Amino acid sequence: MSDILIVDDERDIRELISEILRDEGYSTRLAQNSDEAMAAVAAEPPMLMILDLWLKDSQMDGIGILMATKREYPDVPVVIISGHGNVEIAVAAIKKGAYDFIEKPFNIDQLLVVIGRAMEASRLRRENSTLRKRDSGPAEMIGQSQVMKLLRSQLGKVTRSNGRVMLAGPSGSGKEVAARFIHAQSNRASAPFVTVSCAAIEPEKMEQVLFGQESGARGVIPGLLEEADGGILYLDEVADMPLGTQSKILRVLVDQTFTRVDGADKVKVDLRVISSTTRDLRAEISAGTFRQELYDRLNVVPIAVPSLAERRDDIPLLARHFIELLHQTQGLTKRDLSQEAEAQLQSMNWPGNIRQLRNVIERALILGDSQGPIEARELIADQAGDSEDGRVVLAGGLATLPLREARELFEREYLLTQINRFGGNISRTATFVGMERSALHRKLKSLGVNTAALSGGRGNRDDS
Repeated sequence: MSDILIVDDERDIRELISEILRDEGYSTRLAQNSDEAMAAVAAEPPMLMILDLWLKDSQMDGIGILMATKREYPDVPVVIISGHGNVEIAVAAIKKGAYDFIEKPFNIDQLLVVIGRAMEASRLRRENSTLRKRDSGPAEMIGQSQVMKLLRSQLGKVTRSNGRVMLAGPSGSGKEVAARFIHAQSNRASAPFVTVSCAAIEPEKMEQVLFGQESGARGVIPGLLEEADGGILYLDEVADMPLGTQSKILRVLVDQTFTRVDGADKVKVDLRVISSTTRDLRAEISAGTFRQELYDRLNVVPIAVPSLAERRDDIPLLARHFIELLHQTQGLTKRDLSQEAEAQLQSMNWPGNIRQLRNVIERALILGDSQGPIEARELIADQAGDSEDGRVVLAGGLATLPLREARELFEREYLLTQINRFGGNISRTATFVGMERSALHRKLKSLGVNTAALSGGRGNRDDS
């Protein structure tokens, strides 16, 4: 939608308005009756329609065109113009969905002001729609690790209530997937799930996006709160919400009502709110950037979403899920993972968590030229790799060390990598590297590795 459609049966009026708008940088299309108007809208919905109420030799009058347009394209604002203006006609047009009403002969400055406001309304509607229809992603919780079983159990319990949930975890760990899982399993599954990306919305526009806007007779622009009515409102990265907006959201949580920007009437909604954060909200409260009262209202049921490092057993399963997903959505070649690739993925650091894992898999599928399994070397960007004759290329200063020191350094880093891969489980590490558990303990001790300090104190776990 990139232009303005002008519908008027008087050629001089159509062309005059068109010339004025073109001088202001707008592009225009013209129609003289309802057939031409509806054909133009069907070909490409305009950003704005300027519509005369009285059309000679037309199957529909302006009200009919207005109703048909708003029925099929509700986000297109319509400005009514008429030489027969009166209060009754203006009110009728507004009730049918018109943005504003201007009486002929019109003042050019007034026309431009109304059009400017209507275009901003159109932009806000599209912005809200984009935020609402953003790639939703899956609601499936993938993984069989103990931490994932615990997370699914916790999420399952809150689906049966209407309580507010605070999801805390590192960036990319799958907090929105967890929120969508709650929605999909709840009694609100058939109602909207609306995401509010608090970090992505400009602070000065936050209240317009959330609460919507109204301006007297010029109509209403619904906000995301109204879009989520009956369903779930997901406040992503709630710590980034401006302080002024926080106090207004708090009022919504208390009585489920709010007032639109520039409005006076109370709007009532039925919402369940789920929030997420990567930050320590208690520290934000101490710093004065987050309201204690809002924290208390949102943090009814706190649930921790684990990082990928805490669920390394799930990495091969997640990787295969992304391979299938990318095959279906992007047509990328469907490949399996070699055992070496699985081990490589489980031993890598994942500061970007699940989001980073998906990116690594996507890159391997895009750049790979093989139909066979993904190999470990394809998973590391900018790596030194192997030489053409199959010899391992030594990294860093390893090649400059005496054999004994190099061997000890390699053994230490290799064993630490494997222990990290298996989440600090010594028994599973010993099985994989082909050592007795007691022998592995002795080796680690000789290399100066404190197993009690590994993986948050879990390094000396011997459970299978």
